[in-house]
Amino acid sequence: MIPAVLIRAAIPADLPQVRALEQQTETAAHWAEREYDALFAADAPRRVALVASTHDDEIVGFAVARCDPAEWEIENVVVDGARRRKRIGSALVREMMRLARTQRTTSVLLEVRESNQAACGLYRALGFKEVGRRRNYYNNPTEDALIMRHDVAIS
Repeated sequence: MIPAVLIRAAIPADLPQVRALEQQTETAAHWAEREYDALFAADAPRRVALVASTHDDEIVGFAVARCDPAEWEIENVVVDGARRRKRIGSALVREMMRLARTQRTTSVLLEVRESNQAACGLYRALGFKEVGRRRNYYNNPTEDALIMRHDVAIS
């Protein structure tokens, strides 16, 4: 049985586990160490980083979004391979959307590999709609990125 996870804001001490998880996940957007360090830099573009952690602080998933006032872009969602299909990715994206709504954001965007059917299905189930395509966006293998958007209801 998979232990319950807590979705919380990432802290700098989480970065070694976040990077290790990203490096072992083929479908993740692979960033340089400096890009992860910049998540917490005062002069960097505003981003939100969330982690899914177990009761013993093991990071089993994370999500990062760039936050412009009118539109957020989810840049990376990663869940440990052994814990996929346990609603951890869904919980991370739902929390990101909740935070976007509290900031009065009008929409949340993301890009996903066309072949990543599990992720595409998750995003569609959460209300994202395909709004475009970036031809040959990904390498190894070369493939299109689907651009998906969710219009955030202002409450």
